[in-house]
Amino acid sequence: MVDDELAPSALLKTPSWLLTQSAMHAQRIVGEAFAAGNARGYHYRLLATLAEFGPASQASLGRRTGIDRSDVVAAINELATDGYVERSPDPGDGRRNIITITAAGRRQHSRLDDLVQEAQSAIFAPLSSAERDQLTALLAKVLGHHTGS
Repeated sequence: MVDDELAPSALLKTPSWLLTQSAMHAQRIVGEAFAAGNARGYHYRLLATLAEFGPASQASLGRRTGIDRSDVVAAINELATDGYVERSPDPGDGRRNIITITAAGRRQHSRLDDLVQEAQSAIFAPLSSAERDQLTALLAKVLGHHTGS
C-alpha cells in the first residue's frame, strides 16, 4: 500500500517547500490562538506596532505591518470600536488620521502577546531554545536579504 500523504524526497530536501508547509501550520496555529482571544492577526500587528513606535498614520501602519491599506482601515475601525485605539486628525495634514493606542489597547496587546508566545511554543515544540534562536536569526537574514533591511 502506498502512503499518498508522503511527500517526495526532493521536496523534503527543499528549504522553500519546507518553509511554505511549515508556514501553513504556523498560520493555522496562530490564527486559532487569536480566535480564542477574540482577535485577528491584523489586530496584534497593529497594536504591537503602536505599542513599540507610538502614534502613526494609517499609511505608516500599513507599511510597517505589511497590511494592505483597505485592511488597515477595517482593522483600525474594529480596534477603535473596542476602545483599543483612538483616531484623530493629523495636525500637519488634515487629510490623514493619526492612530494612538489606548490603555485598554495596551492591555489587549499584552493579552495577544501572551497568545502569540503560546502559539510559538506549540509551533516550535520540537526545537530547543537555541535552535529557535538560530532559526529566527536565519529567517531574519533571508527576509532582510529580500526586503533590503
